[in-house]
Amino acid sequence: MQQRSEISGDDVQTRTDVSGELRPALYLIPSAMSDGPLGAVIPPANLDIIRHIKHFVVENVRTTRRFLKRCDPSIDINALSFTVLDEHTPAADVSAMTEPLAAGEPIGVISEAGCPAVADPGADLVAVAQKKGYEVVPLVGPSSILLSLMASGFNGQSFAFLGYLPYDDRARAARFREMERRINTERQTQIFIETPYRNTRLIAELTRHFGGKMLLCVATDITGPRQSIVTRPLEWWKSHLPRIDKIPSIFLLFN
Repeated sequence: MQQRSEISGDDVQTRTDVSGELRPALYLIPSAMSDGPLGAVIPPANLDIIRHIKHFVVENVRTTRRFLKRCDPSIDINALSFTVLDEHTPAADVSAMTEPLAAGEPIGVISEAGCPAVADPGADLVAVAQKKGYEVVPLVGPSSILLSLMASGFNGQSFAFLGYLPYDDRARAARFREMERRINTERQTQIFIETPYRNTRLIAELTRHFGGKMLLCVATDITGPRQSIVTRPLEWWKSHLPRIDKIPSIFLLFN
């Protein structure tokens, strides 16, 4: 088992050895969540680290290639290796993805949008790396979960991210009841997402299932040019349904 020493400091120089090579570790690299200015959401230190990495484990190769070119147009994409880790990847295949680390080379993990390994398949690789004793380095970057929570005005000490709500009507109704119970008894903020083309339909559905005084925050196109983060009672949303189908959004409920 290989052990890696702790990394200190924020500058990429603290992560390189005497030869100037990036120290081998699993770097969790946040990606952009919108087409807004990259410099507004990705720190320069991240870009320096990206330039030193040749092996990437990604959720979507096409999205990642586009993101890397935005980071630095001079990056030779064809010289990089990409391994896909998504919801369809067999668990047995994940361990082999750490092979570059065993060879002393760093790996970058990039999600389709936002922070990798948070509500993201990249968490499986992080678990393997931790088990094998490799260093894991999370980098600063945008998170729709945290940014929407920060701007919602809801409880930030107790919250749950539920991912996608169940599609089955019975399971969905049961989830709504559990969400309401947690809000009322635990004062826990409930955070969830929906397939973008169903965003407006979801808001209408929430107005039917919960009391009108329940608060809903709708956060749309976070960090993008159309960003909108609005908290209102459901009775207000009932008559102000936004046209946000096909726009990435995240939803938060509280009372």
